[in-house]
Amino acid sequence: MTTAAQPTRQYAVGSLVHARGREWVVLPDSTPDLLVLRPLGGADDDIAGVLPGLETVVHATFAPPAPSDLGDQQAAGLLRTALRIGFRSGAGPFRSLASIAVDPRPYQLVPLLMALRQDTVRLLIADDVGIGKTVEAGLIAAELLAQGDARGLVVLCSPALAEQWRAELYDKFGVDARLVLPSTIGRLERETPYGQSVFRPDGAYVVSTDFIKSPRHREDFLRNCPDLVIVDEAHSCVSDSTVGASARSSQQRYALLRALADRTDRHLLLVTATPHSGKEEPFRRLIGLLDDRLASLPFDTDAGRRLLAEFFVQRRRADIREDFQDGAHFPSSRDTAETAYTLHRDYKRLLDEVLSYARETVRAADGALQQRQRWWSTLALLRTLSSSPAAAVQSLNTRAGVEEADTPAEADRTGERTVSDPADSETPESADAVPGTRLPTATGATATGTEVTGTEADAEADDEEKARLVAMAESAKKLYGPTRDAKLKKLITTVSDLLDEGYRPIVFCRYIATADYVADHLKKILNKKGTEHPVAVASVTGELSPDQRVTRIAELTGTDEDGNPAPERRVLVATDCLSEGVNLQEAFDAVLHYDLAWNPTRHEQREGRVDRFGQRTDVVKALTLYGADNPVDGIVLNVLLRKHERIRRVTGISVPVPQESESAMQAVFEGLILRGERAAYEQEGLFAQEEVAEQLEIAWQSSAEREKRYRSRYAQLTIKKDAVAAEVDEVRAALGTGEEVRDFTRRALGALRGMPAATKQGGFTAHADALPQGLRDTVSHALGPRHPRPVVFHDAPSAPRGEAALTRTDPVVAAVARFVLDAALDDAGKVPEWQRPARRCGVVRTKAVERNTTLLLVRHRFQLNLPARDGSVREQLAEDARVVAYRGRPDAPEWLPEDEAVALLEARATQNTDPKFATEHIAEILAALPAIMPELRHQSAELGRTLEASHRRVRTASRARLAGLKVVPQGDPDILGVYHYRPAPTFPQGVGA
Repeated sequence: MTTAAQPTRQYAVGSLVHARGREWVVLPDSTPDLLVLRPLGGADDDIAGVLPGLETVVHATFAPPAPSDLGDQQAAGLLRTALRIGFRSGAGPFRSLASIAVDPRPYQLVPLLMALRQDTVRLLIADDVGIGKTVEAGLIAAELLAQGDARGLVVLCSPALAEQWRAELYDKFGVDARLVLPSTIGRLERETPYGQSVFRPDGAYVVSTDFIKSPRHREDFLRNCPDLVIVDEAHSCVSDSTVGASARSSQQRYALLRALADRTDRHLLLVTATPHSGKEEPFRRLIGLLDDRLASLPFDTDAGRRLLAEFFVQRRRADIREDFQDGAHFPSSRDTAETAYTLHRDYKRLLDEVLSYARETVRAADGALQQRQRWWSTLALLRTLSSSPAAAVQSLNTRAGVEEADTPAEADRTGERTVSDPADSETPESADAVPGTRLPTATGATATGTEVTGTEADAEADDEEKARLVAMAESAKKLYGPTRDAKLKKLITTVSDLLDEGYRPIVFCRYIATADYVADHLKKILNKKGTEHPVAVASVTGELSPDQRVTRIAELTGTDEDGNPAPERRVLVATDCLSEGVNLQEAFDAVLHYDLAWNPTRHEQREGRVDRFGQRTDVVKALTLYGADNPVDGIVLNVLLRKHERIRRVTGISVPVPQESESAMQAVFEGLILRGERAAYEQEGLFAQEEVAEQLEIAWQSSAEREKRYRSRYAQLTIKKDAVAAEVDEVRAALGTGEEVRDFTRRALGALRGMPAATKQGGFTAHADALPQGLRDTVSHALGPRHPRPVVFHDAPSAPRGEAALTRTDPVVAAVARFVLDAALDDAGKVPEWQRPARRCGVVRTKAVERNTTLLLVRHRFQLNLPARDGSVREQLAEDARVVAYRGRPDAPEWLPEDEAVALLEARATQNTDPKFATEHIAEILAALPAIMPELRHQSAELGRTLEASHRRVRTASRARLAGLKVVPQGDPDILGVYHYRPAPTFPQGVGA
């Protein structure tokens, strides 16, 4: 590196300077008094501030390679790819793509383009479960932060998902967010200077919504909240709950979001797979957070739909499956089936007795309030008995939640929340407790709320009813186990079949008692004495804290303390505390609905835990257990689940259950309980005679057809993915193609003694223990101390925990590239020869050329002037690497097209070259480099114009500002490598040769 003292000049963004004994690149935000610098070839973690007034800072130029730094035929390709993988400030129009550890699909960029259209980003991202809403929100956040349009970031989510969000932000987007939870706030406050807030406008945080909504923390948060907010599971903040603690919690969440949204310059991203519960009011409140007009404007008009389309993006699986035809891990289909069983005669006898009890107690109620209380308590008993005998026993010994209701309407609201699965209920993470059955009988509150004293006859009736409940509980206890519990028996057979087929199932249950009951029996029966292949079984329910759930799943799916891999034959039993947000696709690939949800959306959420991006099984399975002679299951199947599936198949649209569903279910259950209508409940058409059920199906079908028509007007369908993909492909090409990254990683690890070996699944393994110490430590840190050995590299965009994906943004691949680049740029004497697989020079004799040809590896730096939303123009640094080649001598070069230059990287040596000759020849070429520098400057200017045109195309597509946009080359291009290819001599063949 050479230096020239020019202490009075201002240093342009992207220029090179020498300070503190090394070379640096000047970054944006630098001023004449304070330079923000990054070491040449360094990472963002190495950025430093330097005061030119106090320290010596001089301009610098990049030193040419040494003629003696000769490598073999692979040297140029390795150095080029290592350089490109290391770029974290690419020159393309998507500024964040070079610095994120995720390879987005084209459809995932559509919300980003929508966001770029807005001065203040306000979007509701409502894509299907499992197709990447987190990535889409993260891409927008990363781009806003990279462009400087946002200073900080906060994610509001449930505490159960906080750690997952923090990991996603750090692992995929390089955002190091602080967790703000009840368990962390004490430590955070102790670490914060007295009188200051835990929150800073330029910070990054993942915050529990329920924690921060409390009055104690809310105002401080609102005063210091960053200008970019992501709200996960946003539907839970506007649910139509109107009773008790649930109502207060929902109202507090909405009040918090309303206060955040009222600041018009704050970016707000709402994320949910279920934006519409079937009720219009909650959806209007949700979408109204983005723009007040959306709260009241009719959506059945063109004007209303066009306005909604500016803020709303929603795609179904069918919309995006074509984006996964390149081998990316996304299931090609979901194999669904219903599996029936017939109740054991003892179980059937108890169910009949419960139905008779329900009919008698509801009919004998004294007043409207008591009737509704008894209605819900007996319905709770019916549902728990349909779930498991364990849940029924607990219900019979638990007081009913509706007991505290003062009016029939309040009893209905409480009953719907605790017994049903209303579409607008809050997150199900803690809604798996068994609802109670027991109610006061002889004495208690009347419909008017006054106390009455029971007569001797009332007391006798009270005793009889208590005895009846006790007897039913004793009968339920006798049903434990697969002998009398045909549902459990069928489950054991079905799970065994799935395991034998190679599937790893999740069994979803409605109640904690049922999940524990199922898990206990599966453990005993699947691992009985003499079992050839034992099965690991674990249960996760709402009784566990979010951290305990993560630990329990990790114990089932991760390596043990000795580093042994998780058992392949494994079963997870869970309640709906895991039906939202948690990613289980790496460890499981089948879902079994042990209990029917009384809301089809819940089934979608359950199945979405495995049917999502990153799933390595091509066809996932979803099985539904139901009792062929259980009237409760028959009602749920025929009124809700089968209708939902039929409408989805006919229209291609999956829409929420209409508001009429609750009244329809009520009507059909009343027919079962009060009138005993049970003759043929398993037949598909039975309940169609019920007028309210017919109205439900008509409303449901109408909603689906209307949604199908409206979707053609959504904004995301007006953005052509092909156009987006073209720009993305250009960015990817500049940063390193997938094939290039895979080949580089394998070659580099082979040269560094990692001994790569191909695997049957694609990819390869490598021995990290044989790598150089520095690289070995970095790999271990990236994968974790218990990672599998040897390290597994997957030829796919994603990899399981503790393994690596062959993509440029994977931490292990990036570490290999950084090591190769640093070793090549260091002085040869500092690093052992075998640890320098890439070299800056080379002479290759090959049949790939007919004339002497020189290839140069060139790095260009650019200053990007990007128009900002506030009308200003921001300066940013960008880098690009290109290979160029010419035939002949430097003073009269014949420049090759770019594709021919790149092809030389694959040229193979056919004859050895004398090292002394090679060194002398490279020295001659290096001495003549000044003669070709004008051409390299011209190429840099042309590349700048091409990049500027790409920025303009993307900004035009997103209707973003163009005024002030400019891409300016900074200084002379750096020549990192010089490689000379000479024709291999042809020797005569045959007699007399």
